[in-house]
Amino acid sequence: MRTTLTLDEDVAVQLNRLRKKSNSSLKRIVNDLLRLGLQQAEMPDRERKPYRTEGIALGRCLVGSIDDVSEALAVAEGESFR
Repeated sequence: MRTTLTLDEDVAVQLNRLRKKSNSSLKRIVNDLLRLGLQQAEMPDRERKPYRTEGIALGRCLVGSIDDVSEALAVAEGESFR
């Protein structure tokens, strides 16, 4: 089947790169990529499970209040941070 396609500039650049890299014809590259895309388009979408992270106990807070940045740094890094 013969047809005329108008390609976006970025697509044309990528096709030319692939053509030069694989030393293949534009017709072959376009047909191969269209086959891949059409196969993926016909596949049913995978049902994805939501990602969950388990919680762990970190123990008690070592700082009286984390609102006081100076105190939190003094506990975490020692008094030499100043």
